[in-house]
Amino acid sequence: MTAANVQPHPELGFYALAGQPDSSRDLIDEVRDAEALGLGTAFISERYDLKEAATLCGAAGAVSERIHIQTATTNHNTRHPMVTAGIARTMQDLTGGRFVLGIGRGIPAMQDAFGMSRITTAQMEDFAGIMRRLFRGEVVVGHDGPAGSWPVLHLNRALDEHLPMGLVAFGPESLKLGGRCFDEVVLHTFFTDETTERAVRTVKEAAEQSGRDPDDVVVWSCFATIGDHLPEELRLKKSVGRLATYLQGYGDLMIRTNGWDPAVLERFRADPVVTGIGGPIDGVATTEQLEHIATLLPDEWLAPSATGTPEQCATAVRGQLALGCDAVILHGATPTQLQPVIEAYRAQG
Repeated sequence: MTAANVQPHPELGFYALAGQPDSSRDLIDEVRDAEALGLGTAFISERYDLKEAATLCGAAGAVSERIHIQTATTNHNTRHPMVTAGIARTMQDLTGGRFVLGIGRGIPAMQDAFGMSRITTAQMEDFAGIMRRLFRGEVVVGHDGPAGSWPVLHLNRALDEHLPMGLVAFGPESLKLGGRCFDEVVLHTFFTDETTERAVRTVKEAAEQSGRDPDDVVVWSCFATIGDHLPEELRLKKSVGRLATYLQGYGDLMIRTNGWDPAVLERFRADPVVTGIGGPIDGVATTEQLEHIATLLPDEWLAPSATGTPEQCATAVRGQLALGCDAVILHGATPTQLQPVIEAYRAQG
Protein backbone atom coordinates (compact mmCIF):
# COMPACT_ATOMS: atom_id res chain seq x y z
CA MET A 1 0.00 0.00 0.00
CA THR A 2 1.30 3.47 -0.92
CA ALA A 3 0.08 6.97 -0.25
CA ALA A 4 -0.67 7.36 -3.96
CA ASN A 5 -3.35 4.66 -4.10
CA VAL A 6 -4.87 4.64 -0.61
CA GLN A 7 -8.15 6.29 0.32
CA PRO A 8 -7.24 9.43 2.29
CA HIS A 9 -8.82 10.13 5.66
CA PRO A 10 -8.09 13.79 6.47
CA GLU A 11 -10.33 13.46 9.53
CA LEU A 12 -7.92 11.01 11.18
CA GLY A 13 -4.57 11.78 12.79
CA PHE A 14 -1.99 10.27 15.11
CA TYR A 15 0.65 11.39 17.57
CA ALA A 16 4.19 10.71 16.42
CA LEU A 17 6.54 9.12 18.95
CA ALA A 18 3.69 8.38 21.32
CA GLY A 19 4.71 7.88 24.93
CA GLN A 20 8.37 7.25 25.66
CA PRO A 21 10.16 6.51 22.36
CA ASP A 22 13.41 4.58 22.19
CA SER A 23 14.74 6.81 19.43
CA SER A 24 13.73 10.04 17.72
CA ARG A 25 14.44 8.35 14.38
CA ASP A 26 11.33 6.23 14.85
CA LEU A 27 9.44 9.31 13.68
CA ILE A 28 10.66 8.84 10.11
CA ASP A 29 9.06 5.43 9.59
CA GLU A 30 5.96 6.47 11.53
CA VAL A 31 5.29 9.46 9.26
CA ARG A 32 5.88 7.42 6.11
CA ASP A 33 3.59 4.65 7.39
CA ALA A 34 0.90 7.15 8.37
CA GLU A 35 0.95 8.73 4.94
CA ALA A 36 0.72 5.31 3.30
CA LEU A 37 -2.32 4.51 5.45
CA GLY A 38 -4.07 7.73 4.45
CA LEU A 39 -3.94 9.54 7.78
CA GLY A 40 -4.45 13.27 7.50
CA THR A 41 -2.26 14.78 10.23
CA ALA A 42 0.83 13.86 12.21
CA PHE A 43 0.74 15.59 15.59
CA ILE A 44 4.05 16.27 17.30
CA SER A 45 4.19 16.86 21.03
CA GLU A 46 7.22 18.21 22.86
CA ARG A 47 9.36 16.61 25.53
CA TYR A 48 12.83 18.03 25.69
CA ASP A 49 14.91 14.85 25.90
CA LEU A 50 14.03 13.18 22.57
CA LYS A 51 11.09 15.19 21.25
CA GLU A 52 12.09 18.79 20.58
CA ALA A 53 9.27 19.90 18.33
CA ALA A 54 11.02 22.01 15.70
CA THR A 55 13.58 19.31 14.91
CA LEU A 56 10.93 16.63 14.61
CA CYS A 57 8.69 18.80 12.42
CA GLY A 58 11.54 19.37 10.00
CA ALA A 59 12.23 15.65 9.80
CA ALA A 60 8.54 14.86 9.26
CA GLY A 61 8.29 17.45 6.52
CA ALA A 62 11.35 16.13 4.74
CA VAL A 63 10.06 12.54 4.47
CA SER A 64 6.42 13.25 3.57
CA GLU A 65 4.45 14.63 0.64
CA ARG A 66 0.82 14.85 1.72
CA ILE A 67 0.26 14.52 5.45
CA HIS A 68 -0.19 17.66 7.54
CA ILE A 69 2.22 18.27 10.41
CA GLN A 70 1.05 20.01 13.56
CA THR A 71 2.80 20.83 16.81
CA ALA A 72 0.47 19.74 19.59
CA THR A 73 1.86 21.12 21.45
CA THR A 74 4.66 23.56 22.04
CA ASN A 75 4.52 26.66 24.28
CA HIS A 76 4.76 30.22 23.08
CA ASN A 77 7.07 31.28 25.94
CA THR A 78 9.91 28.80 25.37
CA ARG A 79 11.24 30.59 22.28
CA HIS A 80 11.49 34.20 21.17
CA PRO A 81 8.47 34.96 18.94
CA MET A 82 10.77 35.56 15.98
CA VAL A 83 12.28 32.09 16.44
CA THR A 84 8.82 30.52 16.55
CA ALA A 85 7.71 32.55 13.53
CA GLY A 86 10.86 31.45 11.71
CA ILE A 87 10.14 27.81 12.46
CA ALA A 88 6.57 28.16 11.20
CA ARG A 89 7.53 30.05 8.04
CA THR A 90 10.30 27.59 7.21
CA MET A 91 7.99 24.63 7.80
CA GLN A 92 5.32 26.14 5.56
CA ASP A 93 7.86 26.54 2.79
CA LEU A 94 9.39 23.10 3.33
CA THR A 95 6.01 21.35 3.23
CA GLY A 96 4.14 23.44 0.70
CA GLY A 97 1.72 24.72 3.32
CA ARG A 98 1.13 21.51 5.28
CA PHE A 99 2.21 22.88 8.67
CA VAL A 100 0.01 23.97 11.58
CA LEU A 101 1.56 25.77 14.54
CA GLY A 102 -0.13 24.37 17.63
CA ILE A 103 0.42 25.87 21.07
CA GLY A 104 -0.94 25.14 24.54
CA ARG A 105 -0.95 26.20 28.15
CA GLY A 106 1.55 23.59 29.34
CA ILE A 107 1.97 22.05 32.78
CA PRO A 108 2.28 24.65 35.57
CA ALA A 109 4.35 22.40 37.85
CA MET A 110 6.93 21.92 35.11
CA GLN A 111 6.99 25.64 34.33
CA ASP A 112 7.53 26.40 38.02
CA ALA A 113 10.37 23.87 38.23
CA PHE A 114 12.12 25.33 35.16
CA GLY A 115 11.70 28.91 36.33
CA MET A 116 9.36 29.79 33.47
CA SER A 117 6.30 32.01 33.72
CA ARG A 118 2.93 30.31 33.81
CA ILE A 119 0.95 30.74 30.61
CA THR A 120 -2.30 32.70 30.59
CA THR A 121 -5.17 32.81 28.13
CA ALA A 122 -4.41 36.47 27.43
CA GLN A 123 -0.80 35.62 26.54
CA MET A 124 -1.82 32.95 24.04
CA GLU A 125 -4.35 35.27 22.42
CA ASP A 126 -1.78 38.05 22.17
CA PHE A 127 0.81 35.67 20.74
CA ALA A 128 -1.62 34.39 18.10
CA GLY A 129 -2.27 37.96 17.04
CA ILE A 130 1.45 38.62 16.69
CA MET A 131 1.92 35.56 14.47
CA ARG A 132 -1.01 36.59 12.27
CA ARG A 133 0.48 40.05 11.79
CA LEU A 134 3.95 38.72 10.99
CA PHE A 135 2.56 36.37 8.34
CA ARG A 136 0.69 39.28 6.77
CA GLY A 137 4.04 40.99 6.27
CA GLU A 138 3.55 43.60 8.97
CA VAL A 139 6.33 45.23 10.93
CA VAL A 140 5.26 45.02 14.56
CA VAL A 141 6.76 48.03 16.30
CA GLY A 142 6.79 48.63 20.06
CA HIS A 143 4.59 45.70 20.98
CA ASP A 144 3.74 45.72 24.68
CA GLY A 145 1.12 43.15 25.57
CA PRO A 146 0.40 40.07 27.67
CA ALA A 147 2.79 37.91 25.62
CA GLY A 148 5.70 40.31 26.11
CA SER A 149 7.36 43.52 24.96
CA TRP A 150 9.58 43.84 21.88
CA PRO A 151 10.92 46.88 20.01
CA VAL A 152 10.49 45.37 16.53
CA LEU A 153 9.18 42.06 15.19
CA HIS A 154 9.27 41.39 11.45
CA LEU A 155 9.56 38.50 9.00
CA ASN A 156 9.20 39.79 5.44
CA ARG A 157 7.20 42.66 3.96
CA ALA A 158 6.42 40.55 0.89
CA LEU A 159 4.52 38.00 2.99
CA ASP A 160 0.75 37.86 2.79
CA GLU A 161 -0.16 34.45 4.13
CA HIS A 162 -2.46 32.87 6.65
CA LEU A 163 -0.59 30.77 9.20
CA PRO A 164 -2.84 27.88 10.33
CA MET A 165 -2.71 27.75 14.12
CA GLY A 166 -4.01 25.18 16.58
CA LEU A 167 -4.67 25.26 20.31
CA VAL A 168 -4.60 22.34 22.70
CA ALA A 169 -7.48 23.25 24.99
CA PHE A 170 -8.75 21.82 28.25
CA GLY A 171 -10.68 24.32 30.36
CA PRO A 172 -13.54 26.58 29.25
CA GLU A 173 -11.45 29.72 28.75
CA SER A 174 -8.97 27.91 26.52
CA LEU A 175 -11.82 26.37 24.54
CA LYS A 176 -13.40 29.79 24.02
CA LEU A 177 -10.04 31.17 22.93
CA GLY A 178 -9.75 28.37 20.40
CA GLY A 179 -13.10 29.31 18.94
CA ARG A 180 -12.21 33.02 18.78
CA CYS A 181 -8.70 32.95 17.38
CA PHE A 182 -7.49 29.54 16.19
CA ASP A 183 -8.09 27.33 13.17
CA GLU A 184 -7.96 24.02 15.02
CA VAL A 185 -8.63 22.93 18.60
CA VAL A 186 -7.27 19.70 20.06
CA LEU A 187 -9.15 18.26 23.02
CA HIS A 188 -7.65 16.06 25.74
CA THR A 189 -7.59 12.31 26.07
CA PHE A 190 -10.07 10.51 28.35
CA PHE A 191 -12.77 13.14 28.01
CA THR A 192 -16.18 11.66 28.76
CA ASP A 193 -18.84 11.88 26.07
CA GLU A 194 -20.56 14.65 28.03
CA THR A 195 -17.31 16.59 28.36
CA THR A 196 -16.53 16.15 24.66
CA GLU A 197 -19.95 17.41 23.58
CA ARG A 198 -19.66 20.39 25.95
CA ALA A 199 -16.16 21.21 24.72
CA VAL A 200 -17.19 21.15 21.07
CA ARG A 201 -20.20 23.33 21.83
CA THR A 202 -18.03 25.83 23.72
CA VAL A 203 -15.59 26.13 20.81
CA LYS A 204 -18.27 26.48 18.14
CA GLU A 205 -20.34 29.00 20.12
CA ALA A 206 -17.26 31.12 20.80
CA ALA A 207 -16.44 31.10 17.10
CA GLU A 208 -19.95 32.20 16.18
CA GLN A 209 -19.99 34.92 18.84
CA SER A 210 -16.73 36.26 17.35
CA GLY A 211 -18.28 36.55 13.90
CA ARG A 212 -16.57 33.43 12.56
CA ASP A 213 -18.09 30.46 10.80
CA PRO A 214 -18.02 27.65 13.41
CA ASP A 215 -17.35 25.15 10.63
CA ASP A 216 -14.04 26.90 9.97
CA VAL A 217 -12.72 25.77 13.38
CA VAL A 218 -11.74 22.11 13.32
CA VAL A 219 -12.19 20.37 16.67
CA TRP A 220 -10.05 17.25 17.13
CA SER A 221 -10.99 14.54 19.59
CA CYS A 222 -7.88 13.02 21.15
CA PHE A 223 -9.09 9.45 21.55
CA ALA A 224 -7.03 6.69 23.14
CA THR A 225 -7.05 3.81 20.63
CA ILE A 226 -5.97 0.56 22.25
CA GLY A 227 -7.24 -2.45 20.33
CA ASP A 228 -7.14 -6.05 21.49
CA HIS A 229 -4.69 -6.87 18.70
CA LEU A 230 -1.99 -5.21 20.85
CA PRO A 231 -0.20 -7.24 23.56
CA GLU A 232 -1.90 -7.06 26.96
CA GLU A 233 1.09 -5.45 28.70
CA LEU A 234 1.23 -2.74 26.06
CA ARG A 235 -2.51 -2.09 26.37
CA LEU A 236 -2.06 -1.69 30.11
CA LYS A 237 0.64 0.93 29.60
CA LYS A 238 -1.37 2.82 26.99
CA SER A 239 -4.55 2.89 29.07
CA VAL A 240 -3.87 2.68 32.82
CA GLY A 241 -0.35 4.02 32.50
CA ARG A 242 -1.31 6.98 30.35
CA LEU A 243 -4.31 8.04 32.43
CA ALA A 244 -2.29 7.66 35.64
CA THR A 245 0.41 9.91 34.20
CA TYR A 246 -2.18 12.59 33.45
CA LEU A 247 -3.44 12.29 37.02
CA GLN A 248 0.13 12.78 38.24
CA GLY A 249 0.53 15.97 36.24
CA TYR A 250 -2.86 17.68 36.44
CA GLY A 251 -5.29 15.36 38.12
CA ASP A 252 -7.39 18.11 39.71
CA LEU A 253 -8.12 19.63 36.31
CA MET A 254 -9.17 16.28 34.88
CA ILE A 255 -11.44 15.66 37.86
CA ARG A 256 -13.13 19.05 37.53
CA THR A 257 -13.48 18.79 33.77
CA ASN A 258 -15.05 15.32 33.75
CA GLY A 259 -17.01 15.68 37.00
CA TRP A 260 -15.21 12.71 38.54
CA ASP A 261 -15.03 11.89 42.25
CA PRO A 262 -12.11 13.82 43.83
CA ALA A 263 -11.89 11.23 46.64
CA VAL A 264 -10.70 8.67 44.10
CA LEU A 265 -7.92 11.01 43.04
CA GLU A 266 -6.85 11.49 46.65
CA ARG A 267 -6.67 7.72 47.18
CA PHE A 268 -4.64 7.42 43.99
CA ARG A 269 -2.19 10.10 45.11
CA ALA A 270 -1.80 8.57 48.57
CA ASP A 271 -1.22 5.04 47.35
CA PRO A 272 2.31 3.84 48.22
CA VAL A 273 2.86 2.26 44.81
CA VAL A 274 2.01 5.54 43.09
CA THR A 275 4.14 7.64 45.43
CA GLY A 276 7.02 5.20 45.04
CA ILE A 277 7.24 5.62 41.25
CA GLY A 278 9.94 8.14 40.45
CA GLY A 279 8.77 9.57 37.16
CA PRO A 280 5.90 9.44 34.67
CA ILE A 281 3.95 6.25 35.32
CA ASP A 282 3.53 5.34 31.65
CA GLY A 283 7.27 5.58 31.16
CA VAL A 284 8.76 3.84 34.20
CA ALA A 285 6.13 1.69 35.93
CA THR A 286 6.43 -2.09 35.76
CA THR A 287 3.59 -4.30 34.61
CA GLU A 288 3.02 -5.36 38.21
CA GLN A 289 2.78 -1.74 39.30
CA LEU A 290 0.37 -0.93 36.48
CA GLU A 291 -1.81 -3.88 37.42
CA HIS A 292 -2.03 -2.50 40.95
CA ILE A 293 -2.76 1.03 39.75
CA ALA A 294 -5.56 -0.37 37.60
CA THR A 295 -7.35 -1.34 40.82
CA LEU A 296 -7.29 2.31 41.91
CA LEU A 297 -9.01 3.69 38.80
CA PRO A 298 -12.75 3.26 38.17
CA ASP A 299 -13.68 1.56 34.91
CA GLU A 300 -15.64 4.63 33.82
CA TRP A 301 -12.47 6.73 33.96
CA LEU A 302 -10.85 4.48 31.38
CA ALA A 303 -14.01 4.01 29.32
CA PRO A 304 -13.59 7.02 26.97
CA SER A 305 -11.33 5.11 24.58
CA ALA A 306 -11.41 2.78 21.60
CA THR A 307 -10.97 -0.79 22.79
CA GLY A 308 -11.84 -4.30 21.66
CA THR A 309 -11.60 -5.64 18.14
CA PRO A 310 -10.44 -3.38 15.30
CA GLU A 311 -14.07 -3.15 14.20
CA GLN A 312 -15.18 -2.10 17.68
CA CYS A 313 -12.39 0.46 17.82
CA ALA A 314 -13.40 1.87 14.44
CA THR A 315 -17.02 2.16 15.60
CA ALA A 316 -15.88 3.99 18.73
CA VAL A 317 -13.83 6.41 16.61
CA ARG A 318 -16.91 7.17 14.52
CA GLY A 319 -18.72 7.78 17.79
CA GLN A 320 -16.43 10.73 18.46
CA LEU A 321 -17.52 12.27 15.16
CA ALA A 322 -21.14 11.70 16.17
CA LEU A 323 -20.48 13.73 19.35
CA GLY A 324 -19.69 16.74 17.18
CA CYS A 325 -15.93 16.48 16.71
CA ASP A 326 -14.71 17.24 13.21
CA ALA A 327 -11.75 14.88 13.36
CA VAL A 328 -10.16 12.25 15.60
CA ILE A 329 -6.58 11.67 16.73
CA LEU A 330 -6.02 7.94 17.21
CA HIS A 331 -3.97 8.52 20.30
CA GLY A 332 -1.20 6.50 21.89
CA ALA A 333 -0.32 4.10 19.09
CA THR A 334 1.96 4.01 16.07
CA PRO A 335 0.53 3.85 12.54
CA THR A 336 1.63 0.20 12.32
CA GLN A 337 -0.29 -0.55 15.52
CA LEU A 338 -3.27 1.40 14.18
CA GLN A 339 -3.40 -0.27 10.76
CA PRO A 340 -6.10 -2.88 11.62
CA VAL A 341 -8.29 -0.13 13.10
CA ILE A 342 -7.84 2.13 10.08
CA GLU A 343 -8.65 -0.73 7.72
CA ALA A 344 -11.79 -1.51 9.73
CA TYR A 345 -12.75 2.18 9.71
CA ARG A 346 -12.31 2.32 5.96
CA ALA A 347 -14.40 -0.84 5.49
CA GLN A 348 -17.24 0.73 7.45
CA GLY A 349 -17.47 3.40 4.78
